[in-house]
Amino acid sequence: MRLSWFERVEEWLIALLLAAMTVITFVQVVARYVFNYSFTSALELTTVLFAWLIFLGIPYGVRTGSHIGVDALVKALGPKSARVAGATAAALCIVYSVILLVGSWSYVAKMYDIDITMEDLPIPQWAPRAILLASFALLVVRFSQVLYRIVSGREIRLHLGDEAAELLRQKDLMGDEGPGSGKPR
Repeated sequence: MRLSWFERVEEWLIALLLAAMTVITFVQVVARYVFNYSFTSALELTTVLFAWLIFLGIPYGVRTGSHIGVDALVKALGPKSARVAGATAAALCIVYSVILLVGSWSYVAKMYDIDITMEDLPIPQWAPRAILLASFALLVVRFSQVLYRIVSGREIRLHLGDEAAELLRQKDLMGDEGPGSGKPR
């Protein structure tokens, strides 16, 4: 599957956030335990980066089908009924994402109006919270893509993470020494 430039940027941004968190935390630990020095803004910066990672991971999980869900009933349905259920679920997810987007807009606007800075970082509090707007807008786009694929017949249902199927696939790839076999690898 060929990724668009936007999807590549999304993945690179997630990887960059994870790498930045790791580097900042490592530098903070070395500074604290080796040089007896602490960066006052390291914890707050890492917390902000972690929040960004989570909120960018939500639409990424929808795109890759890695969110866990209970779809036993939908799998038991026929293709036509499963498509109706999938389209309904995707439409409801779009509505919910729009509600979150509107609420986030209101929240970030209030933070902008209040105009207070973060505790340790010299930036206004609304700036890091603007990730809410980007995340929920992208979530609307991702669920709209899912709905389009279901309505156009390319998919039958929402793709969710299937841990059981993944475990069985790993077991087949590893033979008798797969996860849960009790045999050492």
